[in-house]
Amino acid sequence: GLVIDGKTLNLIFQGGLEEKFVALARLCRSVLCCRSTPLQKSMVVRLLRRQLRVMTLAIGDGANDVSMIQAADVGIGISGQEGMQAVMASDFAISRFKHLKKLLLVHGHWCYSRLAKMVIYFFYKNVSYVNLLFWYQFFCGFSGSTMIDYWQMIFFNLFFTSVPPILFGVLDKDVSAETLLGLPELYKNGQ
Repeated sequence: GLVIDGKTLNLIFQGGLEEKFVALARLCRSVLCCRSTPLQKSMVVRLLRRQLRVMTLAIGDGANDVSMIQAADVGIGISGQEGMQAVMASDFAISRFKHLKKLLLVHGHWCYSRLAKMVIYFFYKNVSYVNLLFWYQFFCGFSGSTMIDYWQMIFFNLFFTSVPPILFGVLDKDVSAETLLGLPELYKNGQ
């Protein structure tokens, strides 16, 4: 990891040393900015995002971390003694830093697998529905008439196609939480 303070960041940004800083940050798994201004933190996130073309995650617990959280692709706010500004500006909120592991490894894996399955389901639903309407047009000579009443179309989308997403969202857990926490390399399977 790379730990850097505000004075050093000032020298980097004013001295034109961004490329060397990025080269050093590329060798590290994480970059930790301490004793720096909110603007410097967001500039680090933007610089690394732009130069490395990577997905960034910013974690903060106070109002001074809001600009960094908003500059990152994924922002996590920790509710703490400094107030709730970081939590309100973030994508995800946790109560303590120790919950970050479960948020990323367990809930991140489950969310990714659920979204992947739901994309496939929505393609299947729309292709089957449009295919049905397409072949009906051959039957009616492309007159533009509909084979399904509007109320049936509304109920089809409302009732018949809303049950699988609800079931997937509530019940689908391909791997248990204990297994995901014990084997963090399972997080990469979906990618």
